Amino acid sequence: MLTYRLTFLISGLCMGSWAPLVPYARERAGIDDGALGVLLLCLGLGSLVMMPLAGVLNARKGCQFSMILGIALVCLTLPLLATVHSFYGLMLALTFFGAGCGLVDVTMNVQGVMVERSTGRSLMSGFHGLFSLGTIVSAAGITLLLWLGATPLLSTMVLMVALIVFVLTAGRYLLGRGAEQGPVFVRPTRRVLLIGSLCLLAFLAEGSILDWSAVFLADHRDVAHSLAGLGYAVFAVMMALGRLNGDRLVARLGSRRILMLSGAVAMLGFALVIVVDNWLVGLLGFAVIGIGVSNVAPVYLSLAGSQRSMPGELAISMATSIGYLGILLGPALIGFAAKATNLSWALSMTALSLLAIIATAPRLFAAQLKNGSR
Repeated sequence: MLTYRLTFLISGLCMGSWAPLVPYARERAGIDDGALGVLLLCLGLGSLVMMPLAGVLNARKGCQFSMILGIALVCLTLPLLATVHSFYGLMLALTFFGAGCGLVDVTMNVQGVMVERSTGRSLMSGFHGLFSLGTIVSAAGITLLLWLGATPLLSTMVLMVALIVFVLTAGRYLLGRGAEQGPVFVRPTRRVLLIGSLCLLAFLAEGSILDWSAVFLADHRDVAHSLAGLGYAVFAVMMALGRLNGDRLVARLGSRRILMLSGAVAMLGFALVIVVDNWLVGLLGFAVIGIGVSNVAPVYLSLAGSQRSMPGELAISMATSIGYLGILLGPALIGFAAKATNLSWALSMTALSLLAIIATAPRLFAAQLKNGSR
C-alpha cells in the first residue's frame, strides 16, 4: 500500500516542479506575457493529448510500464526546461513534459481505482491528498533551492534523483495490467461523459483560484503583490488537508452526500471572497473553497473507475481528459468574462456552476445502485 500512496506523492512532485521555473524560462527566452501564454498552452495540450492515450497504455501495458514511461519523460525534459533559451525549444520541451505529467496523472488514478476494488475501501481522497502534498513540496522545495542560490538545473536535478530513486526502489511493485482486458478504445458512454463534465467544473474551480486569486486580492482588495499569493497558498493547504481526511468522510457520509456538501461549501467560500470587502475574510474564503473542492474530483474519478458501462482504465482517462479542460481553458474563459464584466462577476459564474455538482449527485448514485456497481 505504501508504494501506491507514494505513486500519488511522486505524481504531485512532477506536476509542481514547473511553476518555480517559469520566471527563469521567461527571462532566458526573453518573451512577453502573450508568448508565455503560448508556452503554458503547450504544457496543457501535451497533457491533453496524452491522457486518452494513457488509457490505452494502461490497458495494454499496465500501470508499471505507464508510470515509469511518464516519469522518464519528466526526467528527460526537466533539464531542458531549466536550461533551454529558445522559445521554440521550450515549446517542444513543455509539450513532452506535459505529456509525461498527463501519463503519470492518469496512471495514478487507474492504479488508485484498482486498489480500491481489491480492498473494497474508499481510498481515492487520501491518495489525492498525497498528490496535493507532492505539488506543494515540489514547488516549495525548488523555490527554496533557488532562493538559497542553486541554479535551476541543479534544483531540477535534486527532483530527478528523487524520481529515479522511486523507480529503482518501488517501480517493480506497481500494478501490471488490470482485470479488464477488453478493447483499447470504446465510445464513451453518456454516464462517463457526464462524470467527465462534472470533473471539468471541479477543475474549473481549482484553476480559477490558481490563476486568478492573486489578481483578485491585488486588484480588488488592495493587497501587496508580495502577499497576493497567500490566496492560493491557503487554498492548496486546505485542499490537501481535506483530501487527506476525505476517505473517512466518504466512509461516514457516503459519496453522494460528500458531493452535495462539497458543492455547497465551495459556493460559500466563493461568496466570502466576492461579497465581503476584506482581504483577511477573502483568505478565509479561499481556504473554505479549498475544503469544498478537495474531494470532488477524487469521488468522480473513483466513480468513473467503478462504473460498468465501459472499461475502467478508458473511463478514467476519458473523465480526466475532459476534466483537464477546466484547468486548460477555464482560466482563459474567466479572463474573457472578467473583461466583459469584471472579475467578481466571472468568479460568481464559476461558483454558480457548482450547482450542477449538487443537483446531479442524487441521480448519479441512484443510477450507480441500479446498475449494481460499487
